[in-house]
Amino acid sequence: MRSSWYKDPLVAFFAVGFVMFVIAGGIGDDEQSNIEIRTQDIDRLAQQWSLQMRREPSTRELDGLVDQYLKEEIYYREALRLGLDEDDTIVRRRMLQKLTFLTEDLAVSDTPAREVLEQYHRDNSENYRQPERYSFQHRYFSTDRRDNAEQLAQQALTDQGLIGDPFMLQKQYAQRSEREIGDLFGREFAAGLAALAPSQAWQGPLRSAYGWHVVQLSNATDSRIIRFDKVQDRVLADWQQAQRQAANAEYYRSLRERYQVQMPGPAVAESLVSAP
Repeated sequence: MRSSWYKDPLVAFFAVGFVMFVIAGGIGDDEQSNIEIRTQDIDRLAQQWSLQMRREPSTRELDGLVDQYLKEEIYYREALRLGLDEDDTIVRRRMLQKLTFLTEDLAVSDTPAREVLEQYHRDNSENYRQPERYSFQHRYFSTDRRDNAEQLAQQALTDQGLIGDPFMLQKQYAQRSEREIGDLFGREFAAGLAALAPSQAWQGPLRSAYGWHVVQLSNATDSRIIRFDKVQDRVLADWQQAQRQAANAEYYRSLRERYQVQMPGPAVAESLVSAP
């Protein structure tokens, strides 16, 4: 008995091929299939290579860069045509990031005048305050080596012969802030040191993360606002960041006014919150 023509394997092969051709955009999309690689595109690829590799690309290497660029362009267009960018959180965030960068770049495209930066420094002077700084030396008594470390530290206040135990860090520190001291010795020690008055006498004992210490606080420098000339580069960076934030806020406000947003009613909102 003669088989039906549509069951012929060769017919099935051509049918599958036709479907794949249509899906790939082989029919009726001439504009999508045209890709123009311009001279400036090739120059840009060569410049990027030179910046990264610190030399000019060879002819073969440049051909490879162009082939990779062509492959990326084809894949990108096919991904868009198939709608792979839709409902993709990563793509959404990347596009939002690029739009944000564009807004920020426009906001700081011009270099501000010195007077503008000086005014910003005055308006935000607390951001440029140098904290109090302390210069001291200490003698250490380890709680790991001794059961009576605190008592020995107390005795060391008047007994110069008690030199203490070896210490893994320095024995003297100059012009350190309370925060820096806290990072080294612990917050309890730093707060105790900051509460002392400068003196040539040994004071304490103060507890640290390592044990007990007696300290000789030789100097405490008062907190002060750092002059503009000393922090001009930092002020410029801070001003630019403030301009970026303000530009983004204003840009979003202007865009938000163009959209009508419908929110779910109270009953719907409550059901969404209580849903498992």
